Amino acid sequence: MFKKLAIIFVAVFGVLLAVPTMLPSAARYFPSWIQPIPLGLDLRGGAQLLLEVDTQTMFAEKTNQLYDDVRGALIDRDKGVIRFSNLRKSDGTVSFAVRDAADVSRAKGRLKSLLGNSVDITTDGRLIRLSYSEKQKSEMVSDALTRSIEIVRRRIDALGTKEPSIQSQGGKYILIQLPGVDDPERIKELIGQTAKMTFHLVNESVTPDQMAAAHAPAGTEFLPHMDAPDQKIPVYSRVEVSGESLKDSQAAHDQNNMPVVTTVFDTTGARKFMKLTTEHVGERFAIVLDGRVLSAPVIREPIPGGRGQISGGFTLQGAQDLAVLLRSGALPAPLTVIEERTVGAGLGADTIAAGKVGSAVGVLFVILYMILCYGAFGVIADVVLLVNLAMIIGVSALFGATLTLPGIAGIVLTLGMAVDANILPYERIRDEVRAGATTLRAVDNGFHRSTKTVLDGNLTNLICSLILFQFGAGPIRGFAVTLSIGVITTLFTCLMLSKVLIDWYMAGHNKKIWFIKK
Repeated sequence: MFKKLAIIFVAVFGVLLAVPTMLPSAARYFPSWIQPIPLGLDLRGGAQLLLEVDTQTMFAEKTNQLYDDVRGALIDRDKGVIRFSNLRKSDGTVSFAVRDAADVSRAKGRLKSLLGNSVDITTDGRLIRLSYSEKQKSEMVSDALTRSIEIVRRRIDALGTKEPSIQSQGGKYILIQLPGVDDPERIKELIGQTAKMTFHLVNESVTPDQMAAAHAPAGTEFLPHMDAPDQKIPVYSRVEVSGESLKDSQAAHDQNNMPVVTTVFDTTGARKFMKLTTEHVGERFAIVLDGRVLSAPVIREPIPGGRGQISGGFTLQGAQDLAVLLRSGALPAPLTVIEERTVGAGLGADTIAAGKVGSAVGVLFVILYMILCYGAFGVIADVVLLVNLAMIIGVSALFGATLTLPGIAGIVLTLGMAVDANILPYERIRDEVRAGATTLRAVDNGFHRSTKTVLDGNLTNLICSLILFQFGAGPIRGFAVTLSIGVITTLFTCLMLSKVLIDWYMAGHNKKIWFIKK
């Protein structure tokens, strides 16, 4: 008896999970973790973006960073300077020649200690080469893709966009679906910016003639100003403080009620920032974002505590967007929008309406067919079928799945399999009665002996749906999710709930089963 009550409880709970979806007006009476299933892009309307990770730019930046790391390691005065020549970078390879052959092993050991297994280090006499292997490049691309997805997700979530779908595709692509978003331009601007912020000292020794000739001294770059691209600022290439040390960033107002962006550094960044502002009082330092100077203020006094403020004639919206970018972190590589698609809400509404009509007609015909063929047992099968449908919707909503057109196809396919899973025991019951068994024994034997067949068929579908989910993307995954949930609920309702309801109908008596003729 306890087993039967537990089965009924699970079925009722599954149906309750679907109530907010079936009756949205009742959602306010349910807890926050029981809410309507969100609609996908094809049903609700919205925007879809396909982004490509710019791996070539990423490898170029990695090579530049490797070049700086090698140079810094060789001229480290604390460990002893290693004399070298012909330090150069080309096609992802950094090479140099050690002047004293006795220093080759020392140089290689120092670089190995600094860089670990991130690069391959080879020697040819006094010549040392550092390069990335294909395996290391593949790992960098995979890591960049994973980090980019997480950063894009944080940026989109910070804008309040609900139920975004963000997933990798094809090794170096990111597919973003934003249901309910009609104008994706602002989102494209935010997720397309690398948001790599660094702090540099300004080289005040650069002469106007050098600026006019665009001839930057060694270790200096001419970077455009954010507000005036024609104005160039001479900044030292060396990064004094990196944006990776940024812990928080918020939009605020200064004393003149002008929008600004406040920054808070972590312990390491705060120490570097205080050192920078202490040792260079009276000098200018540049705040650089994605290769452009946001501002270049004069350091009036040391700034302890790791708190700063960025001003630059922002609008409030501009300050909020910049704060989101800095807070979410810098992208490991630029992202390029290679495909954009917008689905109107009207098209989604038409699709939903057509889907409702089609589903209602299909379910109605199934219900009538089952009643005509199996009578009271058919009514029980129809009840089980409706409970199964409600459980699929409810469990999908509980797990945060998004309902899409392929998802609806998965539900329809599941209902078809559920009808078959009910018919198999009924036909087996017919065979048992014809073989001379009583109706009670026929019901028990019918469910027991058809269980293996039902399990085989549904578990095969479950395996296929899991494979689709693992290797598929986008719509295919939506189909696989609803199909997987449907297989599990079908096994529960058809093998357990159906048996409980039939037992209650039979009430321990050998009632005549009218659809069986001996």
